[in-house]
Amino acid sequence: MFLKQSSILTAFALTPGVAVKAADLKFEEKVAAAFEQVKVTLEINGKKHKLSLEPRTTLLDLLRERLQLTGTKKGCDYGQCGACTVHVDGQRVNSCLTLAVMQDGKKVTTIEGLADGDNLHPMQEAFIKHDGFQCGYCTPGQIMSAVACIREGHADSDEEIREYMSGNICRCGAYPNIVNAIKEVKNGGLKV
Repeated sequence: MFLKQSSILTAFALTPGVAVKAADLKFEEKVAAAFEQVKVTLEINGKKHKLSLEPRTTLLDLLRERLQLTGTKKGCDYGQCGACTVHVDGQRVNSCLTLAVMQDGKKVTTIEGLADGDNLHPMQEAFIKHDGFQCGYCTPGQIMSAVACIREGHADSDEEIREYMSGNICRCGAYPNIVNAIKEVKNGGLKV
């Protein structure tokens, strides 16, 4: 035991101050991050982005932190609440569970990409009309899932809508209003 402790103390005493300081500043992690970048090209809301990303970056973190597209919300960060729902090549995905590098060459649509300039998407208008939100935190993910629900052909009844929207949690309990908004858009025959 004495030899082990004295060896550790001697090694620490002989370690140059620069190495100790570099360890404190997590120098190795910063160097590794710089060398571990992966080149990715994504089309996000109709605009091409050529990026160098750390391989573990989630699509959610890329959108919010790097591209400042903060409409997509970080709720649970475990894929259980749906606040981070976006469309990738037309399919809804939980962006918190999706690695950005795995989306290379794909088209991503966020809540910011649904509107046509100042003209809201029909689902956005329906959510406003039917008060499909209260605090609004889950609303972007709810709207993205609602659009996908109709596109996937899963909006033919209240029960079917509830089933296919079940991955999106509204802590305020606006579910009946959300269902009504989806039904209006589905029955209105507008392009989603």
